[in-house]
Amino acid sequence: MKPLIEDFTALLQKSVPSTAGDKRFWSSLHGSALGLSLAELAQQHDGLTLLVCESTLAADQLELQLQFFLGENSDTEILHFPDWETLPYDTFSPHQDIVSERLLTLFKLPLTQKAILLVPITTLLHRIAPQSYISANSLVIDIAQQLSIKRFRRQLEQVGYQCVDTVYEHGEFAIRGSIIDLFPMGSQHPYRIELFDEEIESLRTFDTENQRTLEKVDNIRLLPAREFPLDKDGINYFLDCWHEKFDINHRQCGLYQDVSAGIASAGLEYYLPLFFEQTATLFDYLPENTLTVCYGDIEHSLSSFWQEINNRWEQHRGDTRRPILKPHDIFIAKEEFYSALKQRPRINIVGDQQSKSSNTTDFPFSEAPSLP
Repeated sequence: MKPLIEDFTALLQKSVPSTAGDKRFWSSLHGSALGLSLAELAQQHDGLTLLVCESTLAADQLELQLQFFLGENSDTEILHFPDWETLPYDTFSPHQDIVSERLLTLFKLPLTQKAILLVPITTLLHRIAPQSYISANSLVIDIAQQLSIKRFRRQLEQVGYQCVDTVYEHGEFAIRGSIIDLFPMGSQHPYRIELFDEEIESLRTFDTENQRTLEKVDNIRLLPAREFPLDKDGINYFLDCWHEKFDINHRQCGLYQDVSAGIASAGLEYYLPLFFEQTATLFDYLPENTLTVCYGDIEHSLSSFWQEINNRWEQHRGDTRRPILKPHDIFIAKEEFYSALKQRPRINIVGDQQSKSSNTTDFPFSEAPSLP
């Protein structure tokens, strides 16, 4: 058994591209052999492994395989950049838990040393907030740190957190005397901050069901509540960009009026480019030593998604009460996507029936026998 494992490892090492633009093909990865090979690849690669999948289902299935093969004690972290789970130009917003996971991944990516990032191709095509927005609106709170409740409340409200009586969901905070309850975006648990004068005396997690504290922690990492700024500067910039983009009566547009009042109107995510001078893509967040792996029929998924985008653009473009941005303002074009892929070494997972080239590696795996 040991020689087989050594042969597989040696074959994998020889088939990994190392320079930008270098493209290799992997074949004969049947069943769970794909998850095993990708887990081994991620552990050998000194950096981030970007796994681009043809669909959300494929990404979820591979994530389960990677969790199994890497195990709980692996030093290779599995990151997931989830889809909004909305259709292009939808008039409702993604769930806060989805936004929370996306923001946490964006915060982690530039600092990542060794990890796997799974992302469906349709998610990768969205334009997103620039890295400067995420870093400028994130902070860490430590024990014994000085904290002014008044300034802290203003800071939370500026990055989109909502003041409530009792904290239950991500993006909420509550203040009761010298106690601050806070449910940060990207966090699995809410936190209770206890102050002595203006010094943080203790940090604890608590249960949203019974509001009882659970365990002590040393610090808290805060992320913005949304993927766009809804503070005074963000609102003003949005309104200026709106008038540049749309030549209509803004008084008849409910979304415009909501943003003017500081309200995150449903579906505002599809107007994200109006909040920034320049948007980014997920590629802009990736560390330099990123290895890309493409799994599935990426070309077909890319074409199908752009067809859906254009169809929905045609359906909704005539609504003067809710004008929409052009597709290329919100999504990455095919040419831009492939250009970004060429900037890094890449592996394409191909089927046995596809034509082979000199850059194709056939792994020693075979299909399981048919057992009706």
